[in-house]
Amino acid sequence: MVDELDARIIEIFSSDPKMSVLEASRTLEVARATVQARLDRLTARGVVTGWGPHLSAEGIGYPVRAYCSLAIHQDSGHDAVAEALSGVPEVLELHTVSGEFDLLACVVARSNADLQRVLDAVIATGTVVRSSTVVVLNSLIPPRALPLVRSAAGEGRP
Repeated sequence: MVDELDARIIEIFSSDPKMSVLEASRTLEVARATVQARLDRLTARGVVTGWGPHLSAEGIGYPVRAYCSLAIHQDSGHDAVAEALSGVPEVLELHTVSGEFDLLACVVARSNADLQRVLDAVIATGTVVRSSTVVVLNSLIPPRALPLVRSAAGEGRP
C-alpha cells in the first residue's frame, strides 16, 4: 500500500523527474532522508519502476497505434512467441490474455499503409496462426497511474 506521503512523493517526481531529493524534501516539508527512504522502499516494492524519459511513438514518427489479438501455434509456447515478436521494434507491448486469442500486442506504425508491413512482420515470425487488429482512432485517456496512487493512498475514495 501507499500512504498520502508516498502519493505526494510520487506525484512530485512524476511532474518533475529531474527534481533532486533535497528539493523535493523542501517542497514536501519533510526530511531529505525520509524522502530518500520512501523512494527506496517504493522502488524495492516495484511501485516505482524507473526514472527515464517518457517517449512518444508519435513524436518518433509512428502516429498509428493498433492492438492485435494473436492466436499462436500452441506448440511454440508464449515465451518463444514473445522472443520472436521482440525482434519487431514496432511491437511496444505484449500480454497473455484469456479468451479466444492467446496474446494481445500493442503495435505502432508510420501510417495505415505501414501498419500492413508491421502486421506482416508479426506473421512472418512464424509463431502466429491468425490475428485480429483494431486501429486506435483517438486516445481519450493516455496511459496513467497517478489516479491509482491517489486512490490507494485514500485521496480518491468517497
